[in-house]
Amino acid sequence: MPTTMKLAALLGLFALSACETIGGAGQDIESAGEAIQSESNQAQY
Repeated sequence: MPTTMKLAALLGLFALSACETIGGAGQDIESAGEAIQSESNQAQY
């Protein structure tokens, strides 16, 4: 395999793993936001 092809494959794998990481972080942030919102709603009553 030429070096260019290896580099392209490696960059593709990094891009896919970065998407998964960002997606996971987004879910974690969403869960934290929902918990804060729930606590805020309970404090108002």
